[in-house]
Amino acid sequence: MESKRTQAISAIEIDNDRVFVTKWEFKPGAETGWHRHEHDYVVVPLIDGELLLETKEGDTKSTLQSGKPYSRNLGVEHNVVNINSFDFSFVEIELK
Repeated sequence: MESKRTQAISAIEIDNDRVFVTKWEFKPGAETGWHRHEHDYVVVPLIDGELLLETKEGDTKSTLQSGKPYSRNLGVEHNVVNINSFDFSFVEIELK
């Protein structure tokens, strides 16, 4: 089933032999689309807010704080959705 949500906007900030850094910007209701992480990664939220993480195991809400990073291991599969009533953004750093 195809989603009717808008697509989050990604901008590549750094792509070298060690890291891949992407800035993600979401309008309310926007999503990344389903994807699988091929590298370990760190996410640094740029503002406070909540995201919906849709996974094959079920959906969860994640509360994020500006400047407070979290990390995940490679292999994560999900769709990330901005469930706030305002724009949301974060920086994702993938470790090659």
